[in-house]
Amino acid sequence: MNAFFRSVMCAFVLVIGIGSASASAEQLNDGRDPDEILAIAKSFGTAVMEKDSLGDPKISGSIDGTKYGIYFYGCKAGKSCQDIQFAAGWSNVKVSLASINEWNRTRRIGKAYLDKINDPMLELWIDVSNGASVKTLENAFSWWRSIIKGFKKDVLKQ
Repeated sequence: MNAFFRSVMCAFVLVIGIGSASASAEQLNDGRDPDEILAIAKSFGTAVMEKDSLGDPKISGSIDGTKYGIYFYGCKAGKSCQDIQFAAGWSNVKVSLASINEWNRTRRIGKAYLDKINDPMLELWIDVSNGASVKTLENAFSWWRSIIKGFKKDVLKQ
């Protein structure tokens, strides 16, 4: 291969690499900013930003008719949060502990339990301490939607 051709090929590879890195960087966000997560939540249903009892951000939303909350942990001044927790609960719905245990035993994602007054609860934790891409967060919401649907069908019998 002659020197000119090698130079052209090296330049081409460099340009392609820079272009790919630039395109990839545009798709990333901090992932720890509650407002960014709120924007994604709104694309999956209704969602509003609130504050929890400690003054940290909290998203209240609804996905496919099921109300849920997203709680932010390890935040600094309401931003740069370390992890988020999706949570949903159902009042006055009786399910057995055996059903909850079966759910947890057979599912990889989504933790279920009975709260202090035996109402069924469902949670999903997401680590965003190093940031997360929009795609990663969209996937988390897709998983959350799927988890809720399965829980309602298999545990709540709805």
